[in-house]
Amino acid sequence: MPANFNAQARTPGAGAIAAALLLVYVVWGTTYFAIGIALTSMPPLLMNAIRFLCAGGVMLLIALWQGHALPTRLQWRNSALVGGLMVFVAMNLIGFAQKLGIGSGLMATVVTTMPMWLALWSRLGGERVPFTSWVGLALGVVGALLLALEGDFSVTWLGGLLAFGAPLAWSVGSYASRKLSLPAPAMASAAQWFAGGAMGLVVALWFEPLSALGQVSAKSWAAWIYLLVFGTLVALNAYLWLLQNTSAALAGSYSFVNPAVALLVGVALGGELLTGWVFAALPLIGAALAFILYGSALRGVWLVLTQRLVGAPRGL
Repeated sequence: MPANFNAQARTPGAGAIAAALLLVYVVWGTTYFAIGIALTSMPPLLMNAIRFLCAGGVMLLIALWQGHALPTRLQWRNSALVGGLMVFVAMNLIGFAQKLGIGSGLMATVVTTMPMWLALWSRLGGERVPFTSWVGLALGVVGALLLALEGDFSVTWLGGLLAFGAPLAWSVGSYASRKLSLPAPAMASAAQWFAGGAMGLVVALWFEPLSALGQVSAKSWAAWIYLLVFGTLVALNAYLWLLQNTSAALAGSYSFVNPAVALLVGVALGGELLTGWVFAALPLIGAALAFILYGSALRGVWLVLTQRLVGAPRGL
């Protein structure tokens, strides 16, 4: 097992990457539905705080069982930085933005800018981001925007400011996790989630009394358990793994695929109706993934076609 996320013992296979992407795409797409159920009777700040504290505890036990050492002081500091940005800042900014009046449509659209920020940090950090990846990211944002057109685009200036801060904080935390010295993967997840959850709990106790958890319905608790097990322990670990083993564009592509999955879940489980925008958005999202996944091959095909067209004899 590598000493930190940045040093990988071997190159992952296409099957492992595909499985991790499928987990992030599908599971995080269904968490929109689960969060809505959980929030019907559960305080939002406490929901996130105890979710990540519990997830951190589970990952700590797993890491110790695997024989990993506890993080060093430097690794705790780095883990607190990553967990603070991704778990505490980004997720709570989304909650506060919605409380302050930002509409669901605009919130969904703003979140899709995350992979573009992540690709920008990667480029500034010296990593090469292919032109086809930029094209794919742009197509993904447009596709997600079309999906969100049926949502609420209302906004207050403070809500909008917080909303734009959420994907920015998540992207910085994601980039930091690619560069900083961290412990072994399971221990790194434990440290990041503990740190972020602890920060969230301190803030939650200022606004939401612990006694409110006694009024949570069984249905909300069931949704919270789904978020803990699948949304965090499964999908978030898969995303952190993707950050270390794939390009920034591919790892961040979940942000415009998840709304499509969430829409299909809403149709299947929530009785929602599809509109004409969906049939324009889904092909754009599919094209976005094609550019990110197969950019080099598409570029090669384009060069061959243009060369043939330029070199072809003129017809009558």
